Amino acid sequence: MPESSADGLVWEAPPGALRRPVMVAAFEGWNDAADAATFASQWLVKHGDGARVAHIDPESHIDFQSRRPQVHLVDGVTRSLTWPETSFWVARHPERDLIVVRGVEPSYRWRSFCDAVLEVYAATGCQMLVTFGALLADIPHTRPVRVTGTATDPALIERLGLELSRYEGPTGIVGVLHDRCRRDGIDSVSLWAPVPHYISSPPNPPAGQAILERFGRLVGVSLDLSRVGLAVERWREQIDAVAADDDDIRSYVDRLESRYDLGLDDDLAEDDDDSLEASWGDDLPSGDEIAGELEQFLREQRND
Repeated sequence: MPESSADGLVWEAPPGALRRPVMVAAFEGWNDAADAATFASQWLVKHGDGARVAHIDPESHIDFQSRRPQVHLVDGVTRSLTWPETSFWVARHPERDLIVVRGVEPSYRWRSFCDAVLEVYAATGCQMLVTFGALLADIPHTRPVRVTGTATDPALIERLGLELSRYEGPTGIVGVLHDRCRRDGIDSVSLWAPVPHYISSPPNPPAGQAILERFGRLVGVSLDLSRVGLAVERWREQIDAVAADDDDIRSYVDRLESRYDLGLDDDLAEDDDDSLEASWGDDLPSGDEIAGELEQFLREQRND
């Protein structure tokens, strides 16, 4: 078993022999709209007979007042705690093995947190690091999800048919990790899925499915997403049922569809909700009002 020198990294089991491994990372929080990114990473673990091999002790990296540990009852009697830590899993798929990183965005010491992630990357002989992310955008739920694949290395962009990231502004742990990879000469790719801003509560199966499909093509791994496809159909049926009975929501979605079909949804992703409503007239409800109606309906469905 490898010995750790990174801040908080704890090895639990030897990873064993790995076949052309790729590291995949997703973090709860700012980079994970509607939990779509972490859903995709959890799916890879579950369907790859995932075995946990390491974790990062949260003591040095997490603010427990903002991300509190969870208390659970075992057999209705014994209390146990689950800490908001980051864990590493070996997931074995037919074509190659994956090192899946699952956790929460750290509160402190981001650079040493990246040290721990990349120590696992080096110890397991990974050939590339891929991160999953999801963001809120002004897109309709009725259209295919367009996943963006970006990288900072020009050669990697050309080889994998990716895009050069032109984003400027605040970033999360995903952006910091990719910057560290760039400086260390590590191939890294970032996959981002947009989530309709008016349906921001999890789950969002279409975004998770789109991330997994794009990832499978990127690294050459075949993934059976048939059950995810059924969840997507059911999810869209629920949203369509609300829209069919509400003229305001239907009108809002119709206009988003028009923008999407004209290829203007990328611009809308950078607009705020007020400017969107102003450009479409006073007859539209606000995005918050629509989101409230839809989320109330979905809560009732889950309760049923």
